[in-house]
Amino acid sequence: MDQALQHFFGWFGLPSVGLPAVFISAFVSATLLPVGSEPILFGYTTLNPDLYWVAIFVATIGNTLGGMFDWWLGYVANKGIKSDVAKTDGHLREWLIEWGPKMLLLSWLPGFGDPLCIAAGWLRLAWFPCLIYMFIGKLLRYLTMTWLLTLVPDSFWHQLGHWLHLI
Repeated sequence: MDQALQHFFGWFGLPSVGLPAVFISAFVSATLLPVGSEPILFGYTTLNPDLYWVAIFVATIGNTLGGMFDWWLGYVANKGIKSDVAKTDGHLREWLIEWGPKMLLLSWLPGFGDPLCIAAGWLRLAWFPCLIYMFIGKLLRYLTMTWLLTLVPDSFWHQLGHWLHLI
């Protein structure tokens, strides 16, 4: 995997140190594992401010692919099982088809987003709209969280590191 990521980043002329960690942490945090990717992304963008947008997009792509992995798990779990959605009233089914993928704008929410992605696969919502809405939601989340973290004074981070005996 490391070799593939190095080749991928090398193809775009991007540094292969740090960005794979951003990608992997973002991917894993989109699964049901309780891992947060914001600290790694924030640390990387703090150390490499010239690669801010690259890191945001790498994290967004990783997190979106992790969400699509969840979608796939839901899809596979329901494979071969007749969905109750198919038997329901036509209006409800139309509502799910119309609004379902848009709900994935919330796929970034802790504790709610991962099961939402799995449910989208379980309900067999079209993968491409799910991918697009998931990407938009996760991009907005990374932009917001990283921006908010930049508003915290450096002295706070140094004091926190001192308290944790990391510095």
